[in-house]
Amino acid sequence: MLCDDWRPTASIENVRLRAELLARTRQFFAARDVLEVETPLLSVATASDPHLQSFVTRYNGPGLPPDTLFYLQTSPEAAMKRLLAAGSGSIYQVCKAFRDGESGTHHNPEFTMLEWYRVGFDHFTLMDEVEALVKTLLDLDCEFEKMSYQAIFERYLGLDPHRAPLDDLMRCANDSGISIDLNEIETERDGWLDLLMSHLIEPHLGQSAPLFIYDYPASQAALAKVRPGEVALAERFELYITGVELANGYHELCDDDEFSRRFEQDTLQRKNNGGFVPGINHRLSAALESGLPESAGVALGFDRLLMLAAGRDSISGVVIFTVANA
Repeated sequence: MLCDDWRPTASIENVRLRAELLARTRQFFAARDVLEVETPLLSVATASDPHLQSFVTRYNGPGLPPDTLFYLQTSPEAAMKRLLAAGSGSIYQVCKAFRDGESGTHHNPEFTMLEWYRVGFDHFTLMDEVEALVKTLLDLDCEFEKMSYQAIFERYLGLDPHRAPLDDLMRCANDSGISIDLNEIETERDGWLDLLMSHLIEPHLGQSAPLFIYDYPASQAALAKVRPGEVALAERFELYITGVELANGYHELCDDDEFSRRFEQDTLQRKNNGGFVPGINHRLSAALESGLPESAGVALGFDRLLMLAAGRDSISGVVIFTVANA
């Protein structure tokens, strides 16, 4: 008996829309002399970010030791930074990325990512370019809003996310009626901030106009630079449209010593959570040591962008075959 789930999840109309937006994306970057590149989806190293889980596979063949461990990449970030260090100049890539355990309205374990790096840009300059691209692809005629992470928390919750005591964050969550399973969140400060953001703030974001949030807590820097001050701030941003997180960008960290320190922090957090601990990406570390140019980079969820363009409320309507019928 033939199975009945062979048809694509996306309509043929949305398959054509994907092709059109990909072509317009390439035109956008060609006009700005940004080089398109292609890097491996398989690597012996993977992201250390405790929130990202990688798919693992093994290689048995010539050129490498038997049973060599490989990871499907959660993003092309590491390989693209190696290109930057080698003198590529500004680059972009449209590729598949893979994240284990992520499936839902806005997630598929295999998804399409648009990632690019601009030499000489900071995160504010890159925000302007992200805005230009998104306006082009979604045919928008409005000004995007920009607000700091602190201003967003103060607007919607009346809390200063950098200075409020942990008890105040926990009380806010409890008073708002959020159902909390302490086994499913990080019980340190960032865990509670993430909980408040996802449940109480994100649904409001980008409803009247697309919204950039910038200057995150230093503890949420990932691989972004941290700007010192009375309150140290991570020079990163996220873009929201109608409550959907569409892009995440950094003013890129160039310091190899600081990269190693953050890897150690990620490793400790993974160990404390009982998770898998990947080895350090020595090739990325060597690239940073050789000299990463001053630059800013951003990853944009292309399936989510397509979802917005098609007027759908789930990426299942625009991903040609979701994980359930791949």
